[in-house]
Amino acid sequence: MLRSGSSSCQLWALGIAGLSLGVAVVAHADEQLICPSSTGTLTNTKAPLAAAGRIGAGAPFDITSDQAVLGVNGDSVLTGNVQVLQGDRELHANHAHYDPTTRSFDLQGGVEYNDSLVHVTGRDGDYTQDKGANFTAAEFELHQRPARGSADVMHLTPDGKIRLERVRFTTCPKAEPAWQLHASSITLDTHARIGTGRGAVVDFKDVPIFYIPWLSFPLSNDRKSGFLFPTFGNSSTSGFELAVPYYWNIAPNIDFTFEPMEYQKRGIDLGGELRYLTPHDHGDFAFDYLPHDRLADEDRSHLKLTHVEELPDDFQLTVNAESVSDPLYFEDFAQSSAGTSTAFLERSARLSYRDEHWQVSGELQQFQTIDETLAPIDRPYAQVPRIIADGNFALGAGEEVRYGFNSEMVGFTRDLGIKGWRFDLMPTAGLDFSAPGYFVRPGVDWRFTQYELSDTAPGEERSPTRSLPTASFDTGLLFERDVGFEGSRLLTLEPRVLYVYTPYRAQDDLPLFDTALPDLNLVELFRTNRYVGADRVSDADQVSAGVTSRLLDAKDGTQFLAATLGQIYYFKAPRVFLPGDIPQAAGSSDMVAELALSAYKHWTSNFDLEWNPRSWQSERTEVSFQYKPAGDQVLNFAYRLQRDRLKQVEASGAWPITQHWNVYSRVVYSLLDRTALDKMAGFEYGSCCWKLRFVGRRFLSTRTGEQSTGAFIQLELTGLASVGSAADALLTEEIQGYTRPGVTH
Repeated sequence: MLRSGSSSCQLWALGIAGLSLGVAVVAHADEQLICPSSTGTLTNTKAPLAAAGRIGAGAPFDITSDQAVLGVNGDSVLTGNVQVLQGDRELHANHAHYDPTTRSFDLQGGVEYNDSLVHVTGRDGDYTQDKGANFTAAEFELHQRPARGSADVMHLTPDGKIRLERVRFTTCPKAEPAWQLHASSITLDTHARIGTGRGAVVDFKDVPIFYIPWLSFPLSNDRKSGFLFPTFGNSSTSGFELAVPYYWNIAPNIDFTFEPMEYQKRGIDLGGELRYLTPHDHGDFAFDYLPHDRLADEDRSHLKLTHVEELPDDFQLTVNAESVSDPLYFEDFAQSSAGTSTAFLERSARLSYRDEHWQVSGELQQFQTIDETLAPIDRPYAQVPRIIADGNFALGAGEEVRYGFNSEMVGFTRDLGIKGWRFDLMPTAGLDFSAPGYFVRPGVDWRFTQYELSDTAPGEERSPTRSLPTASFDTGLLFERDVGFEGSRLLTLEPRVLYVYTPYRAQDDLPLFDTALPDLNLVELFRTNRYVGADRVSDADQVSAGVTSRLLDAKDGTQFLAATLGQIYYFKAPRVFLPGDIPQAAGSSDMVAELALSAYKHWTSNFDLEWNPRSWQSERTEVSFQYKPAGDQVLNFAYRLQRDRLKQVEASGAWPITQHWNVYSRVVYSLLDRTALDKMAGFEYGSCCWKLRFVGRRFLSTRTGEQSTGAFIQLELTGLASVGSAADALLTEEIQGYTRPGVTH
């Protein structure tokens, strides 16, 4: 089962085996729906939990009653409105007998007990300061957590433990107990904040839904080892699916979730996730192993490791590795069309050093090709190794003179095609005159690249080189003026111009290891080389011009509106191209524009455009709108266009339609293919003490065109078990801007 990681900032856990059904779409441990209290008297919720049961052996009693009879042995018989106070403990009864030798009370009729932990009413009982209290036919309510119930026998110890026999337990209001836990015995350890029970049956709407021979559940939001909510559902590729996760709280900074998943058509997948965090490192290791997939007739597996280690003297080690057993793994187990479009998996390890002037790193990088429709000649190269050394320095009181260099040496290897080494060195020098309102940055650099190649075609150069200079002049201005009522807004105008000159060098004899031409945008507009990667350096005699205007809050700088327009003007047509590129004529490039509206009455919108003035057509367009009055109230709309390649609309949202009902949905529709690529819809019904969630999804594989369908349901009994799940990540990833109520990041 694929995992997308934790979607919350905190990890809550519990111990319970099998209390719910389905894949959780939203589930939180920190979410406590406070149910109405079943009693209106003798409540004391201000005392801290740890303070309960700490009254000394010699603490005095304060006793009142309508009548009292003192016996010859010092005992007393109290009748009528008997009240016994000792610290924060309070006893009421119709009749009481007090034995001074044992400092105990025997209580009958209308018994009521209250302290900082619990409020109890019962038929009769007894109370001893050193041994605690016992009640029969008791009804109780916990103060520190919305929970209540009844028991045939109830025993409260001075050390904060509550033992119940033949008990009924719920977090629902007394007038509407939608679910109840019936158990032969339950122990509530209020200091350890753990509840345990034996011989338990869960009733939902008076229907038994599960039997649990032993269970453990939290009495707080602290993490706790134990079973999490089981999930079940059905998909068209794997059939019925059932998972029973177990959470192991190894240490405050380490936890492990073991999540076996039973696929009806495939078998049992043994999955898990280990997370750790220390002052010097953090990481995440997730795995899935399905021995002998009955449909594929082979073992299936998925591994993913992320590790960051902070080493002494500003060194850092970073490891990112992912692997699957076969190219069809994501087709069978991914949960969206985006997952099935995975073409490569990266494995890399990097050791780096960085300080004020130097950045040095050594890296190993390799890819697993998932999309086998790619020809071997089109698959990415492994970089084993890649060594980078960059230096940046400055001179002058204001560091006006800047100089340095960028360099790398990379070994490229692949099963098919040219292999070899590339050494790239680029020393740079420039001036930086900056002040409020303007900047001027002239610069020059020289780039030298050399290759040592193998497996070249007959007659091709094995050690080609390239060297060429680049001169640039970058300058910009910043104008501001006050606008709005009493100058409450600030309007800026920020023009910028970049001139670049790079002479032409023939480069067709150089290999193409990692170089590509990115889409034109505002970042690419102001780069000195239009290619990424060192295999090609574009010749240039050009000016990039752009202007940005912003509307800001004059007090705190909050941006309300930003608009940018820019274009490149070529004095000479570039002569360096990648295979398959369309030659760029002299004149001007496409025009790029961006418009961003934010912080206006819950509305946010963005507009990105790449416009071709020669064909009078849009090459790339992205439009998005978002309405978000609250974290769980989000509506999104997006339109994406890349001419002759992509034309999509997307709509998503999450919204509470009543006090109890929430709905959410997402659809991605391809206008070119006239079909929906991804559809998801679901609802949640939440009452005071239980929630029911349903989600259905259908998506299209971007490679095979096959459709996958799944439907999942979950019942959550609030207060008995409440944890985060992978479905939390589903909502936050698929519905942009959605956050669960009560969760902060």
